[in-house]
This record gives sequence, C-alpha cells and structure tokens, in this order.
Amino acid sequence: MRPFCEVCCPSFDAVRKAVAAGADRIELCDRLEVGGVTPSEGLIRDSLAVARLASVPVNVLIRPREGGFIYDDEEVSQMLDAISMCKRLGVNGVVVGALLPDGAVDMDLMRRLVDAARPLCITFHRAFDECSDVFAALEDIISLGIDRILTSGHCATAWEGRFVLQDLVTRAAGRIVIMPGCGITPENLPKIASVTGAAEFHGSRILFLI
Repeated sequence: MRPFCEVCCPSFDAVRKAVAAGADRIELCDRLEVGGVTPSEGLIRDSLAVARLASVPVNVLIRPREGGFIYDDEEVSQMLDAISMCKRLGVNGVVVGALLPDGAVDMDLMRRLVDAARPLCITFHRAFDECSDVFAALEDIISLGIDRILTSGHCATAWEGRFVLQDLVTRAAGRIVIMPGCGITPENLPKIASVTGAAEFHGSRILFLI
C-alpha cells in the first residue's frame, strides 16, 4: 500500500488530474512557479466541486504574495479575509505560516491565524524551512496546536533533507504530522518514506499522472 499523498495543484486541470490519479488530499494554490499564493474564490469553488465527488479533502494555501513570510498589517488582513472565505466555502483546511525578522515563528500572528481558522485543519507551510532553528520552531508550532508541518528538512529537496526529516519525525513523537515535500516523485518516495518514517507526503508530481 502506498503512502498518503497530498498533491499540490495550481489549477483546476491539475485538480482533475490529481483526483483521477488517486490523490489522498489536494493542496490548492495559484502561481506555483513563485512558491504559491492564495487561489481565487472561483478556483476554490470549482476545485471543491470536483474533489467532493471523489471525497478528496482540499486544503487551501493562505499566502497573500510571493517572497518572504514577514507580513504587514494589510497583508495580515488579507490572510484573515482569505481564511474567512475558505471557511465559508467549506474547505477541509488551510496552509499558513509567518515568521519574524530573526527567523523565529511569529507566534502572535500565528495565534491569530489559528484562532481564525479553527475548526479547519491547519498546516504550517514551508516557511518552516526558512526558520533559523527548525527544532525550536517545531516546538513552537506544536504549542499552537497546528496539525502538520510541510517541510523539506531545511534543505533544497526532501531527499537532501531526509535525515533532518527523520529527526523531526522522531522529535515530533506523534504530537504533529511531519509531511515531507519538495522534489518528491513516485521513484524516490519509497526511499524517503523508509528513511524518514513519515506517513504523509506532498508534491506536485508525487503521483504518476500528475
């Protein structure tokens, strides 16, 4: 039996293909070429219509712009509005992350985002890989009650970060899901799964038909 696969989808066509290929969950975004930003309401609605037919949950990226993960008041307002929209539309979860200038998790802002998002499922996205101390960040994120962390193990790809990912899974000890992502393919997924001990995996080409 293959591992649980979350497929990153930047378009309606990608969602259709991911659902047909057997994706276990969709992460919906726009502009994947810049790391992804929040998709439009129309794309979320259309994607939910397709995914629900196959009972595939959809998580939506909440990111107001490309670039870093330090946000001003206007951008925070945009993120909160996007979370409200996602709750209204009935998505499964949201994917968020915010940092301070020193590379620590922005705990004050993350508490606001988490409080706004509940009871939706919450993933802390790959801002985690820009944290100055991933193990301190791990404990901070766990303390927020977040459900999972998407990470490449503080490296360019999950394969390169496989031993950090292994350490994160061990330290998490079931308190949060560590979900490896970036550069995962059907070919290297079994090796990454074996080394890390992770149970969920993320990628845009993680299934054969994507």
